[in-house]
Amino acid sequence: MKFLKIEDLGEFKVISLNRPEVKNAFHPEMISEITEVFTDFANDKKTKSIVLQGQGTAFCAGADLNWMKEMVNYTFDQNLKDSEKLWMMFEAIAFCPVPVIGVAHGAAFGGALGLIACCDYVFAEEKTQFCFSEVKLGLAPAVISSFIKRKISEGSARSLMLSAEVFSTEKAVAIGLVHSTFSGVFDLEKSLKNFSSNGTEAMRETKKLLNQLSGSDWDKQKKLTTTVISERRMSAEGQERLKKFVDKK
Repeated sequence: MKFLKIEDLGEFKVISLNRPEVKNAFHPEMISEITEVFTDFANDKKTKSIVLQGQGTAFCAGADLNWMKEMVNYTFDQNLKDSEKLWMMFEAIAFCPVPVIGVAHGAAFGGALGLIACCDYVFAEEKTQFCFSEVKLGLAPAVISSFIKRKISEGSARSLMLSAEVFSTEKAVAIGLVHSTFSGVFDLEKSLKNFSSNGTEAMRETKKLLNQLSGSDWDKQKKLTTTVISERRMSAEGQERLKKFVDKK
């Protein structure tokens, strides 16, 4: 993997986003790698849990700047295909049969919150900042919304997505996006203790049951959310704000 660092700790696998020079912003190549590795681990019966974290100073800054520059000139079909691949990445994480444990630090903006929402349990460093920043760019947090609404209330989603306010780890815990906090360096062994003592098959069956009980029409949501973001990318406002943002950078 070129943009991911993979550590095999036996029953546990650690996946680290590995583009620290751009705060682990994701682009099509990284998206494909994340989808591939979660799909592969899903078929590994010996894996008990997977940890998803980021290298460097931040968990993930969301979409890559150069990718955003390219999407300004995409056709609708290109945008739709692009968005469907993004959906497939989130789906691969959310429906991975083993527990996925997220570890956030520094910052998690835009699509990074989709990654966090797809995790079953999330640790965050006390000073981490979070933001649904899409509307600032004339876009909508469309693809991630299906996964976000499984984690937090509609009221919290509305207030944070529409205001695009930067919020703290404390607030992330209060709304259910984050479950535990840590200060300084993350203690992986200590944090995985609860999961390591559980039955592997029992956790798999429990996660499978919870996914079945969610009752969501995922095909319908995929079509709706990928269409919305594709339309927003091509809208006059979306084009204007995206261009203004990338030009400033």
